[in-house]
Amino acid sequence: MTPAPNRPPPEERYDEHACAVIDSLREIGSQWRLIVLYDLQEDEKRFNELKRSTGANSRTLSRVLDDLGEADLIDRRLEPDAPVAAYYRLTDKGRSLEPVFAEIEDWADEWLPASCA
Repeated sequence: MTPAPNRPPPEERYDEHACAVIDSLREIGSQWRLIVLYDLQEDEKRFNELKRSTGANSRTLSRVLDDLGEADLIDRRLEPDAPVAAYYRLTDKGRSLEPVFAEIEDWADEWLPASCA
């Protein structure tokens, strides 16, 4: 994708604080990434538990879990029972987002109409 004519690239348009926000949103900002991260705050979950609780299809959830694992936001633990069970949980880096979610919840409570039933 080519930048618009006569417009400097993003790294030249924004200061370091804005770039930190933009980079953070690139890391965690997709709808499904946020839903999975939020859902895993409660406890570790298996793939099918996450699938049910988030409403994501298998392909999407698998991709999101891979992305979050590569970003070191979640960890996968294998339980060697038969059949082998994989559990997903937040890493310390992922847990560090909990106060961010709490702030977003507070903001939404004040400024957005209730939308989840």
